[in-house]
Amino acid sequence: MFAEFLNIIFKSIKLDKTLYSDSKNFGEAAIYFAGLIMILDGVAGAVAANTVVKTAIGMSGLTAILTWFIWAIFIYVIGVKLFPDKQTKVPFKKVLIAVGFAHAPGLIRFFALTPELMIPIIFLTQFWIFAGLIISTKQILNLKSNFKSFGIVFLSFLIIAFLSISFVMSRMNALPINSI
Repeated sequence: MFAEFLNIIFKSIKLDKTLYSDSKNFGEAAIYFAGLIMILDGVAGAVAANTVVKTAIGMSGLTAILTWFIWAIFIYVIGVKLFPDKQTKVPFKKVLIAVGFAHAPGLIRFFALTPELMIPIIFLTQFWIFAGLIISTKQILNLKSNFKSFGIVFLSFLIIAFLSISFVMSRMNALPINSI
């Protein structure tokens, strides 16, 4: 079972599209593997960030799980409900698993042990994850176009970024700094 988990991670890091087309990778344990990848991705991000800013590791794992669901929901709604191809019939669970698998390159953040390595590694892994999401979306949704897959992932990213910025800005108004 551990060998299967490592195989999924290595295929994701290699951006191997067969990871998403092989049904054996979506068996019973797949949802647990995807969830574990997301938790480890969150912890790796916290480890990388701890070189500069102190981050709660447990909170990072929970945030990663929340992020996983949000990414999957937006990719599912945009790719399956709003702009599907004719052959796009996929359950939400499969999209959720694929999004989790696509985040495996984020595990490389464990190697950002110094502040000098943090920015380049985080920058590289974010683009790597984005590429993995594009490949997984194309394969899972049976899309013919890489451009359409890119559009679905990019639109999802824009919505998530907008919601995140809106949330942070609304919290900044609640800070006691306003009384200074």
